[in-house]
Amino acid sequence: MALEKIGSTPVASFWAYLDQLVATCPVKIDRPGSSQHPRYPEIIYPLDYGYLEGTGAVDGGGVDVWLGSSGVVEITAVILTVDLHKRDVEIKILLGCSKEEMQRILNFHNQTSMRALLVRRPINEEATHENNA
Repeated sequence: MALEKIGSTPVASFWAYLDQLVATCPVKIDRPGSSQHPRYPEIIYPLDYGYLEGTGAVDGGGVDVWLGSSGVVEITAVILTVDLHKRDVEIKILLGCSKEEMQRILNFHNQTSMRALLVRRPINEEATHENNA
């Protein structure tokens, strides 16, 4: 399937492109849940945190991912962050996260110099786009 043909609406295409990225890049967890941040030990990761191998992000690492307790590598949401300390913005992909886990991750990113917005994956991307048009 050609990338131009994935998804028939902008919303469906966005999630389909993320699905392709996740499906083709292994998840590497480098900060297990309950571990400390390597430079800021007072910051504790609420869930497994890592990145997609073979991808790039503004900070020079891979695209960040959070892995929920379901164990399923399926996109449930994304987090959009603004970090005034690092002076950057990022997208973080949430995989297999419950509603409670999504809230914990959102709370984690809405502290210190960072603010975040949670964008949940619509159950039916096509219907969501049509209803918001």
